[in-house]
Amino acid sequence: MKTAAATESAADMKLTHFLFDVDADGVATVLMDVQGEKMNTLSTRIQDDLTKIIDRVEKDPEIKAVVIGSAKEDNFMAGADIEMLKEVDSAAKASQLARDAQAGFARLESLHKSRSKPVVAAIHGPALGGGLELALACSSRICTDDEKTILGQPEIMLGVIPGAGGTQRLPRLIGIANALDMILTGRNIRPPRARKMGLVDEVVPEPILLEVARKQARRLASGVEKPPKRGMARLRELADAQNLQQLALEENAVGQRVLFKKAREQLLKKTRGNYPAPERALEVIRIGVQEGLDAGYAAEADRFGHLVVSPEAQALMSIFFATQELKKDNGTDDPSIEPRPVNKLGVIGGGLMGGGVAAVSAMKIGTPVRLKEVDDVGVVRGLSYVNKQLQNSVRRRRLQPRDAERTRHLVTGATDWSGFKSVDLVVEAVFEDLDLKHKVLKDMENATGKEAIFASNTSSLPISEIAAASKHPETVIGMHYFSPVEKMPLLEIIVTDKTADWVTATCVEYGKRQGKTVIVVRDGTGFYTSRILAPYLNEAAWMLAEGAAIEDLDEAMMDWGFPVGPIALLDEVGIDVGQKVAGIMEKAFGDRIRAPGTMDALLEDGRKGRKTEKGFYRYENDKKAGVDETVYEVLGQTRERTRFAKEEIQQRLGMSMINEAALCLEDGILRSARDGDIGAIFGLGFPPFLGGPFSWVDRTGASEIVRRLERFSQRYGKRFEPAGILHEHAGSGKLFRG
Repeated sequence: MKTAAATESAADMKLTHFLFDVDADGVATVLMDVQGEKMNTLSTRIQDDLTKIIDRVEKDPEIKAVVIGSAKEDNFMAGADIEMLKEVDSAAKASQLARDAQAGFARLESLHKSRSKPVVAAIHGPALGGGLELALACSSRICTDDEKTILGQPEIMLGVIPGAGGTQRLPRLIGIANALDMILTGRNIRPPRARKMGLVDEVVPEPILLEVARKQARRLASGVEKPPKRGMARLRELADAQNLQQLALEENAVGQRVLFKKAREQLLKKTRGNYPAPERALEVIRIGVQEGLDAGYAAEADRFGHLVVSPEAQALMSIFFATQELKKDNGTDDPSIEPRPVNKLGVIGGGLMGGGVAAVSAMKIGTPVRLKEVDDVGVVRGLSYVNKQLQNSVRRRRLQPRDAERTRHLVTGATDWSGFKSVDLVVEAVFEDLDLKHKVLKDMENATGKEAIFASNTSSLPISEIAAASKHPETVIGMHYFSPVEKMPLLEIIVTDKTADWVTATCVEYGKRQGKTVIVVRDGTGFYTSRILAPYLNEAAWMLAEGAAIEDLDEAMMDWGFPVGPIALLDEVGIDVGQKVAGIMEKAFGDRIRAPGTMDALLEDGRKGRKTEKGFYRYENDKKAGVDETVYEVLGQTRERTRFAKEEIQQRLGMSMINEAALCLEDGILRSARDGDIGAIFGLGFPPFLGGPFSWVDRTGASEIVRRLERFSQRYGKRFEPAGILHEHAGSGKLFRG
C-alpha cells in the first residue's frame, strides 16, 4: 500500500519511459519501459526520466531504498541506442554523451554511497552494455536463472568501448582479469557464472525476482544485512585457490603491470592491430586502475568519443543495422508472404553438415528430425554428432541434462524412407554429385507429400539443375549451411525462377529460428559465397605456383583481417572438395576463374587436408603443426621461396574477391550490396572492420578499386578485369551502401 504522498508525487513526475511505485515500507520500485520499443535501450530520452526519479528519491524521506527492474517481458536493457550513436557526427558530441551517462549513473550510485538508500538491480533478460553499466551503479544485483538472462559489455563488437562507467566499475567489482576478459571479448556471462564471479549477488526464478529484490532492499535499508562486499574483499570471499594467486597479482603495482602487458600481447595476437576499440579499452582500464577513478572516467569518455566516429565503428555498426534489417526480411519481394510451419524436418546425410542441421533444428527450435543415411554406420554417425552437441551444451551449463535427454529423442534415424511421409522440409546434405542429388530428390518426392520442400545444401551446383529432376520444381530451393553448422552464423538460401515465394519465406523463417543470419540469393553456379571464394583461393594458388611461401600467404591475409589464411582454409575444406568445386566453377566461368592446375599432384600424393592429416600443413593429434615443406616438391617446386610483399598478397587476393562480389551484384545473383557484405563476413570471414566487400569499395573509392584492378589486369590477365558496375560507380561517385 502506497502512502498518499507517494501516490501524489508519482503522478506529478510525468514519467514517459519508467513506471514508479513506492510501497508502505518505503521501497521504490522503478521499472524501465521504453515506449514504442520491444527492448529497453539507453539513450538521452530515458535520461530525463532517470533524472526525475533520482531527484525524487533524493528529496523524499519516505523512500528508504530502490529496486530497478524492467516492465518488458523478456529484457532488462539491451544496451545503448545504436541509432543514436549512428547520428553522432563528431568525437566531441560522442564524448559528451558518455559524460552525461556517467554523470547520471554517478548520481544513482550516490543514492547508496552518500545517502544510504540502497539500490537493487532486478535483472531478467539481457543486461548488456549500458544495461549492465546501469546495474553496476547499483549497490546489489539479483538476476533470474532464465536462459534469456545474460550479462555483458559487448560494445567491442560495435567498435566502441563502454562509455557510461563500465570500464571503471567492472574491474573494481569482479577484478581486473575478469573485467578484461568480459570487455575485450564482448563475451556474455550467464547467471551461474555471474554469481560465481561476483557480478550478481543472487540468482532466483523469474516469478519471484521483484519479491526477492524488494526484500533485499528492505534488509539493506534497515541495516539487518550489510551491502555485499565489493572489489578484492568480495573476490577473496568467492575465489578458489587458483584465483587467489591471480588476485595477489592484481593487488600490487608490479603485478598489474605484468597483467596489462600480457593482456596487450594476447590482444594484438588476436586483433593484429586491425581493431582500435580493444586497445583503447585496455588503455582506459589501466588508467583507471593506476591513476584513479576520475582519470579513468575522463579517459573513458574521451576514447569513446573518438571511437564512435572511427571508420571501424562505422563499418561494424553498418553490419549491426544490416542484420537487424534481415531479421524483418522474408526473402521475397512481397513482405506479406507468410511462412508455413515446419512441424517435422527430414535430413538426408548424416555427416558433419547433415548432423549439424539436425542438431541445431532439434536444440534451438525443438523440431522432430528424421535423419536418413545409406547404412547403419551412417545413421549412428549422424545421431552421435547430435549427441555430442547436446553433451557440449550440458557441460557448458547451457542445457539441463533432462532437457538434453528430451531433445535427444527428437532425432531419429533410418536407412530407408520410413518416417518421411509427414515431413514439411527436407534438407539434403549428400556429396556434390548431380546424378546422386537427382536420385535423392526423386526418391524423396515418392516418400513425402507433394508440398514437402526439398532444400539442397550444395555449395556450388545450380539449384535449377537439381530441380530439373523434380515433379514439383516450385518446392525446390537451396539452403547452403556452413561448417560447422552449430557455430557458423550464415545461411545462404538460393532460389530459382520457379521457386514459390511461400517456399522461400518458409525456409528463411526456419533458418532464423535456427539462429542463423539469412541471405537470399538468385540461382547460379557457386551462388554468392562459393563464387567469390573461388577466385580468392585461386589467386592464392597462382601465387603459390609463382613461388610464394604458404605461411606468407596465410599470415598476410590474417593480418588483413581474415580469421584463417587461404591455404589453411583449403586444408580445412578438403583439397579434394576444393578441386571438385574449382572444376565446376571453371566450367561455368572459363578462364576468369581458372585454377593453376596444381591440385592434381596433391591428390595423387594422397593429400586431402586435415581430414587425412596430410595437406599443405602437418598435423599432430589433430592439431596443425606447421607447413609440410615436402608439399613444394610434390608441386614440382623447390623449398626456396620467393618473398612477396605482404601488401601485394593482400591486394591480389582481396581484389579478386571484391571484384567477383561486384560481378554477383551486376549479374543479379545478389539482391543488394547489403546482402553481399553480410554473406562475405558471416560466411567467409571477410574482415568485419572493413564492413564487407561493398562497404570497403565505398570507403576506398570505386575509382581507386578500378585503378588497382586494371593494374593487376595488365600484369595477370582477364581474371582481374574490373566489373562493369565498378566502372559505373567510379564514374558516378555513387556508393553501394550509401
